[in-house]
Amino acid sequence: MRLPRLRVLVLVAMIVASLATVGWWIFGPPGVFVELTRRSWRMEIVVERLKPETGSDWCDELPPGAYDISRRVAADPTGRRAEPAEHCRYTALVWRRQWIARSEGGPETTPDWPRPPLRVAPPGQPGSERLGRREAYYEIELRDRKDRTWTCRVDLERWKQLRPGMRFRVPVDRFGTADCPRMYPSDL
Repeated sequence: MRLPRLRVLVLVAMIVASLATVGWWIFGPPGVFVELTRRSWRMEIVVERLKPETGSDWCDELPPGAYDISRRVAADPTGRRAEPAEHCRYTALVWRRQWIARSEGGPETTPDWPRPPLRVAPPGQPGSERLGRREAYYEIELRDRKDRTWTCRVDLERWKQLRPGMRFRVPVDRFGTADCPRMYPSDL
């Protein structure tokens, strides 16, 4: 009589273990196990150049510094002006994005802003360049057991704390996009 009871207990234990495994797989923490393989940084500065551009507007609304102005009388198609008024075509100097200066490296180098050479033209003349918007990117590369990789951006403080070989669990959607902000440490 003891043998059937033992078989039942073993069978129940196997069913409970299987249900626990399936439950963990379905309801457990989401994500893919990954390892940090590389850290890198990139700093970019937009370089703008002063360029002549043509435009058109009502003559009483021209931008400062407009030149080569040609005028004609026209009715306002929007109806904001009751009477026909002078409409102008003009040229004006404007700052436009020309190129991006970039410096990049890894943990062995100190992040540093690029120092691009800038063109200098006489005041009021086109051709001068200036530094515009700055952006810094601190990135880590994550790799899973199937050799899939993801690149995540993190802030500088977190980037300094992370080291290659650290392991994480990161949620990945059905399109293969990692939810980097929800990445958390894991003991593989």
